[in-house]
Amino acid sequence: MRLKAALVVLLAAGCGGSAGDSPELLPDLVQSPPRALAVYRAGDTWRLAFLSAVENGGRGPMLLVGSRSDESTTAMSVEQLVRRSDGTTATYPVDGEIRFVQSETHRHWHFLDFERYDILTPAGETAGRDQKTGFCLGDRYNAARSIQLPGEPEHPVWTQECGRGQLERLIVREGISPGYGDDYVPRLEGQSIDITALRAGRYVLRHRVNVDRVLRESDYENNGAGVPFELTWSESGTPTVVAVYDG
Repeated sequence: MRLKAALVVLLAAGCGGSAGDSPELLPDLVQSPPRALAVYRAGDTWRLAFLSAVENGGRGPMLLVGSRSDESTTAMSVEQLVRRSDGTTATYPVDGEIRFVQSETHRHWHFLDFERYDILTPAGETAGRDQKTGFCLGDRYNAARSIQLPGEPEHPVWTQECGRGQLERLIVREGISPGYGDDYVPRLEGQSIDITALRAGRYVLRHRVNVDRVLRESDYENNGAGVPFELTWSESGTPTVVAVYDG
């Protein structure tokens, strides 16, 4: 009953009702190019670390609600809430999961497969990929302070850190407001790719958000961005990576 009552409160603003003719204020996830590339040693491997960021350039928030019936279920099912121009909200099931992640740098609820990273050869073949567990969506920074987007709140809204340390949670809400972005610094859990077996040469580090299009957006064409980089190895076996911005 607690879960049912809480969901009623969360989704009360028109959820489950008819969409009518009121336009949906869809989010627009914009993938930023990878930045701050660096290499580091991790045990017997060399890894390429980087900063990743996703911004919301749409008219409405990217808003997700995860829920489960009781604590015996480890994964939460996910719904996306889409606001309409008349103030109501549409609710759509999402083909994905929210799980509680415990690691050195994380201990909260993550939406899995929000963003993916890989390394491509000049021919477009995959030469490496990430092993990231998921993401806690939030308003981490103002994407463009000089521009006020329609629907952009004056202050960040999603700052709750996705139920940090609260393994017992039955409901979790997370999102990114219009005009805000969510970034992850280099070497944070999952923010790297193993390059131990890569030969010297030029590659592309690619970041993509909402790869399978399980989340509704106004534009999917800006969901990927990449940066070329040059990989070299010293005689002692130490790698060096330099981002190449001249194309």
